[in-house]
Order: sequence, then structure tokens, then C-alpha cells
Amino acid sequence: MKFLVRDRIFGIGDDYWIEDDAGRKVFLVDGKAMRLRETFELKDRDGNVLIDIRKKLMSVRDTMVIERGDEEIAKVRRKRLSLLRNHFRVRLVDGTELDVSGRILDREFVIEYDGEMLAHISRRWLRVRDTYGVEVVRDDADPALLIAVAVCVIRLAEKEREGDG
Repeated sequence: MKFLVRDRIFGIGDDYWIEDDAGRKVFLVDGKAMRLRETFELKDRDGNVLIDIRKKLMSVRDTMVIERGDEEIAKVRRKRLSLLRNHFRVRLVDGTELDVSGRILDREFVIEYDGEMLAHISRRWLRVRDTYGVEVVRDDADPALLIAVAVCVIRLAEKEREGDG
């Protein structure tokens, strides 16, 4: 399954549809304005909230939290002690860990579990400007969660870059 994500979805208050490779609207990213912290909701086409994404306050390292309903399902942060600058770790509440590595700011990276690729994020196979693709390669993977992970790592990498400048 491939999904097309506009690259500029991170403005607070901005909304954007994520489409499948046939051009059908699948998910709506709803950026919540007037909040103390960055918050995004990933909704289905009927407006039901599937996932909440928010930046965690009061954290030693920048962390984004992914919730489903009112339950935290994952935390996303830069991997500790990594020599690679573009390496993130996703810790699910059940203890499962996903690795995210590649060129995050270039939108060329993968999400893996135990060495097996779950999703490939790339700009290369698209001709649409300011858009990247999320290809979910496993049928049993949760596309909404993997899209949320991609959104989180890109936002964290961009915030870090802004802090470096």
C-alpha cells in the first residue's frame, strides 16, 4: 500500500488529506491550532480520530507521543548513543521497538521491526512537488501508525535542524 503525504503538513492549524496511490482520500491530518504544544490528529475519511500525535512536554530529549483513543501507544525519539544522526527509536507500549533510519530530512528512510522493513518513506517515486510517499510493505502492518511515525520523525528532525541554525 502506498500513501501520498504532502510535505508541508506541519503547520499548526493546517489540515491535509493523505491519499492512496489511486488518489482516494484515506486519512486527514488535522493540525490543532490554539494548543500549548504541537498536536496533530490523524482521522479517517469520515472524520473519526484514529491517532493523536503530540509533542511531549518536560522531556530530556525531544519526544513525540502517539495515542489511540486516550491510550498512549508509542513514543518516538532520537536513538540514544547512535553515531547516525538520522536514527530514531519508536517504543510501543507493549515493549516492541521499531527502528527508523535513513535520510529523514530528505524523506528517504525506512521503518523496521527486528531488521524487517515495515515501511519505506521516499520522495523518489513521486513527481508531485512537496510530496513524499509512505509505502507500507507488510500487509499486517498498521498504516495509520506507520504514517504517524513518519510524521513524528520528520517533525523531530526538522525541529532539531531549526535548533542547530
